[in-house]
Amino acid sequence: MKKEMTKPKAPAKKKTKPAPAPKERQKAVFREGITLREAAARLQSKPKDLAEKLAAKGLLLNLNDLLSEETAAAVGDALGVDIEFLAYELDLRSRAEAKPEDLLPRPPVVTIMGHVDHGKTTLLDAIRSSNLVGKESGGITQHIGAYRIAVNDRPITFVDTPGHQAFTQLRARGAKVTDIVVLVVAADDGVMPQTKEAISHAKAAGVPIIVAVNKIDKKEADIDRVKQQLSKEGLLVEDWGGQTISVAVSAKEKKNLSDLLEMILLLADVVEIKANPKVDAQGIILEARLDPKKGPLATVIVQHGILSPGSAFICGTTSGKVRALFDENGKTLRRAEPSMPVEVLGFSDVPEAGDFFQVVPSLETAKTIVAHRLSRVKRAEPQRVERVSLDELFKKIEEGGTKELSLIIKADVQGSVEVLQDILPPLGSDKIKIKIIHSATGSITESDVVLASASNAVILGYNVQPSPKVIDLAKTNNVEIRSYDVIYKLTEDIRDALAGMLEPVEKEVTLGRAEIRRIFQIPRVGTIAGCYVLDGKITRNAEARVMRGQDVVGEGRIVSLKRIKENATEVAKGLECGIGLDKPKDIQEKDIIIAFVKEKTRPV
Repeated sequence: MKKEMTKPKAPAKKKTKPAPAPKERQKAVFREGITLREAAARLQSKPKDLAEKLAAKGLLLNLNDLLSEETAAAVGDALGVDIEFLAYELDLRSRAEAKPEDLLPRPPVVTIMGHVDHGKTTLLDAIRSSNLVGKESGGITQHIGAYRIAVNDRPITFVDTPGHQAFTQLRARGAKVTDIVVLVVAADDGVMPQTKEAISHAKAAGVPIIVAVNKIDKKEADIDRVKQQLSKEGLLVEDWGGQTISVAVSAKEKKNLSDLLEMILLLADVVEIKANPKVDAQGIILEARLDPKKGPLATVIVQHGILSPGSAFICGTTSGKVRALFDENGKTLRRAEPSMPVEVLGFSDVPEAGDFFQVVPSLETAKTIVAHRLSRVKRAEPQRVERVSLDELFKKIEEGGTKELSLIIKADVQGSVEVLQDILPPLGSDKIKIKIIHSATGSITESDVVLASASNAVILGYNVQPSPKVIDLAKTNNVEIRSYDVIYKLTEDIRDALAGMLEPVEKEVTLGRAEIRRIFQIPRVGTIAGCYVLDGKITRNAEARVMRGQDVVGEGRIVSLKRIKENATEVAKGLECGIGLDKPKDIQEKDIIIAFVKEKTRPV
């Protein structure tokens, strides 16, 4: 038999071990106030070894030095750990809300907003003095800015309206005080500019709204007209098939006030307003003042925990120990529970509205943390918050950092507002949506800038101009304002920004303002305005805009500038001068001449 031929076996391949998966970096959370020694113990490292590693990186720290966000990151790099650094208050705030089983219902905090003369104050007074208060007496004291009433043994905290700007400034600082907004609309007047502004601010803050249609006792009252106007602002009331609660009331006759209060409690139950009473007391500063006899005082809305006299606390860059607690009537309190507004005595300095208030274990701890904060504030340069601008919009879209472009629209007439409301949103795409958070007629105001700052929005003006004060505020808050006099140019800029093709834009740089004190007619020269320079400087050949109140009455160029009969190239603040415009038109005494130049800036 023939032997069957067999192929020689190939040499066995050596099995290669798969490369080990990269080891995931350890993560740790450091709370403000941690020392280098404590950080080393937390990360199971010898303190001296850690200090030596940091010294090699140029950071000379003692073992008892407090870590900042930067030094905490350096510790993480030295030991291969990702560090999340939290402010003391924010860490305890997240801990307070971490265990749902510890959260209990708390009373709602309500702010009443609306247009001037629509009855906000009257409604507050009527609620405060109603029979529902029981044995409680006394009027609303103006300094505390908040008070409580009881409805069927359930308290409600009312915040005396801080104004739309203050309301938004609190939110801009990350402080959400209000749980519910009651929007007061007069039945005889309907939705007005400040009503629309209040709606925009409440929506931007994400706070539910209850509409109180006031003044139903008047003959001119038309509740259905109010509801129709509200629907145009995105508030469709329940009896019209929407979700917004509305109650018809008369603050003057104290009619249906109990219905309004019951609706507030019902909405509070629906949104499940809760607090953790087991943690150290936390809250937010509503307002603060310096009393000539008592010293610094601040109104605190308690949000978690129980606040008692003797507690040490930190609050922004101030600290202290609670010496006394007062209610809105000046009565001394032994404790303050969640949602209670309470005036606190014991601050080392006057805090700022919106600062977080946090009880700490000891006064020494409070002073140490605040001293460290103050040292960093003195060293740090002013930080400008990054905002969305049209120039940088496309880059942010590509980076995935922007999903929505928020706009505030101001125009000279309502027709223009409505046109822009219709044509701008459809310019959005799948990548980015265009959201108009506020629109109204009239000049661009400081309130618009504050709202834009808090909502990361761009302000678009059509046939309206911001005042120098508004421009300065916008610069401070890094808010972009764009003014147009042609609608298609406005829409082109938005479309080009979304496509990343925005052309260089001319921006106005204000040089100064001068008030016209007298007008002279000079033979063979023409009209000369005798002026006093209010601020900045006036320069020859600068562009000029003549303002009469909030209205633009003329634009042109400064063709002549004289100071005491001599030609001048510029005249500074506090001096008098003669200004000649190439288009003087109908200038009048007390008109304001704004001198400016136009600069082209390119997209970043």
